[in-house]
Amino acid sequence: MTLPALGVVIVSFNSSDVILDCLGTLLAAPGVRLHVVVVDNASTDGTPALVRDWASGRVPHRPAPDLPFDAPPLPRPVAMEGPEAPLHLIEAGVNGGYGAGVNIGLSYLSGIDGLDRFWILNPDAVVPPATPRAFATHDEGKPFALMGGRVTYYEPADMIQMDGGTLDRRTGVTGNLNLGASFATTPPPDPSRIDFISGANMVVSRAHYETAGPMAEDYFLYYEEIDWSMRRGALPLAFCPTARIHHRAGTAIGSPTLARIASPFSIYFLHRARMRFMRRFHPEALPTAWAYSLAKAAQLLARGYPAQARALIAGARDAALPRAVRDRLGPEASRRAAR
Repeated sequence: MTLPALGVVIVSFNSSDVILDCLGTLLAAPGVRLHVVVVDNASTDGTPALVRDWASGRVPHRPAPDLPFDAPPLPRPVAMEGPEAPLHLIEAGVNGGYGAGVNIGLSYLSGIDGLDRFWILNPDAVVPPATPRAFATHDEGKPFALMGGRVTYYEPADMIQMDGGTLDRRTGVTGNLNLGASFATTPPPDPSRIDFISGANMVVSRAHYETAGPMAEDYFLYYEEIDWSMRRGALPLAFCPTARIHHRAGTAIGSPTLARIASPFSIYFLHRARMRFMRRFHPEALPTAWAYSLAKAAQLLARGYPAQARALIAGARDAALPRAVRDRLGPEASRRAAR
């Protein structure tokens, strides 16, 4: 029996603390033939070497003791050479941003015959055994642009982080369907309510990739998947209710979590991307989008977060990268991010 095939792109950046749990749970999944490519965006924490050593079996690794599901053991070594190898590592050499990393992975996977679906997955996710096959087989034969699944938190494991994304076209502000609801008791969403699929857990069809083109790279972080959804033409968004991941969230760039406000780094790029998106797709709403920026910055100041407020305004203005951002990215990545 020929197993269904699925390509997977994981973009890593300083992901050594989480990526082995991601790869271990993903590659152990039964009933599917996976082609996983890890694109490393110039990590400084040894992520590429760790992936190689883990795949070879030189580095022992056991799944985290608090893993929210039972994971089958993964035999090693895991092959990394040759077209049929389940795992490949590409070192980008520079951090060109999230979209650039995804595009490197998609360029590689699109050259493999028989792959019509490419799953873009965050390295800080862990994958229940049934999810890869579900994504590979859901609605076979039906055309789609982008397909999502259920994203729950790593902890608490029953809490939904996102069942698809919504977009306020007056401000560019996004929302998460079913955020905070119980996975066990909340039905999956109607795909017609979804405006975009989260880039943390998104399957792109070959048809969409070949007609809409690759992800936009000029956002650097955030809104790439929303931009991609806006360019899908007549192809619909799809949702696979049996495909679920658990997401640790925000481990590398300081995105907000249940217990933590977003870092200035994250806020700068989020609001720069939001305003770039609005200029591109909804220029008529720019006054409302700017009003939201000012109100949100005032709210952050009132809550005692002046650094976040300054970062928000700088990002919304598309101002030069703040020094703290440049110092964190380094010279070449900062040059690319400033485009």
